[in-house]
Amino acid sequence: MLFLEYPKCSTCRKAKKWLDEHCIEYIDRHIVEKNPSYDELKNWYEGSGLPLKRFFNTSGNLYKELQLKDKLPAMSEEEQLRLLASNGMLVKRPLIVDGDTVITGFKEAEWEEKLCQIV
Repeated sequence: MLFLEYPKCSTCRKAKKWLDEHCIEYIDRHIVEKNPSYDELKNWYEGSGLPLKRFFNTSGNLYKELQLKDKLPAMSEEEQLRLLASNGMLVKRPLIVDGDTVITGFKEAEWEEKLCQIV
């Protein structure tokens, strides 16, 4: 299981603590130092069944600075994926990837439901 996080993010720290408390093994990856590639994002998006917007960190400063709320609807999926691959701060975090299971953000009930079935 791949756990992508930004270590300074309090939600990521909570998520990591939850994983550790539930004895769930994961590979930790710094989302900014090793930003997901276009191909990774494309595979995760296509396998997840989630809307592409769920992969964007809509509460982040960079998202707001770039005015992506207004720009994303006019962009193609490829353009959006390339934009996500350009900067880890645009990607919703934490991000869990385990095969076709892809979870964006940390909602304890969702993690309980999806991750405790995997282990």
